[in-house]
Amino acid sequence: MIELKTPAEIERMHVTGRFVGEVLTEVGRLADVGVNLLDLERHVRGMIKERGAVSCYWDYSPSFGRGPFRNVICLSVNDAVLHGLPHDYVLRDGDVLKADIAVTIDGWAADSARTVIVGTPAADDLRIIRAAEEALEAAIEEAHPGRRVGDISEAISSVARGYGYPVNGEFGGHGIGRTMHEGPHISNTGRSGRGLVLRPGLVLALEPWFAKSTDRIVYDPDGWTIRSADGSRAAHAEHTVAITEDGPIVLTRRESEN
Repeated sequence: MIELKTPAEIERMHVTGRFVGEVLTEVGRLADVGVNLLDLERHVRGMIKERGAVSCYWDYSPSFGRGPFRNVICLSVNDAVLHGLPHDYVLRDGDVLKADIAVTIDGWAADSARTVIVGTPAADDLRIIRAAEEALEAAIEEAHPGRRVGDISEAISSVARGYGYPVNGEFGGHGIGRTMHEGPHISNTGRSGRGLVLRPGLVLALEPWFAKSTDRIVYDPDGWTIRSADGSRAAHAEHTVAITEDGPIVLTRRESEN
């Protein structure tokens, strides 16, 4: 189902988006050598409870997961690319951590993800993070009325091709509003000029993610954590973006990005 939001509803989603950005800023600050993923999870739970927000992940039971999901944030390390189940793992120097979170406040959702390096960064890890972030900004630039979903998909895959990274088309962006997942699906690969015409009031979670040397994925025994099939490291970037007559508004932009 595709539901267009009013300006007032978009502003309510912006309230949620600001909080999501605050959480990811805090996760980036806390992610350090020696920190356990379970401690990060507990800290985020506390932030959500204090704000009076509701996790979109808790009890989430999609067809691809071994549900229900009983955590409030996805934490994926190194070759884990998406839906990382927080577990008893202590972060090490050089780890690449992806943090992905979605919550509702007063019934309106926002969804965002970022990738950070723990401790000492490696040049090729910085490169793939930069590619994911550039692909996200390129996608946002296409989020104008009259353009099409395929224009967003092509923008993402074009950045990936420029960096030499393959692109998986199975998991990508999506509409968002009163629930975390609404229509349409936004593939990370596609052709410009194709697909749904973008209209004011449409709110999308755009989320490019790339692994360094494969577009194939495998699942961990936990049924949730998705890894690159060849073990190569990955990066993920995501923002919730509203399409308006005046252009895209990034609802989950973090203060460090302004």
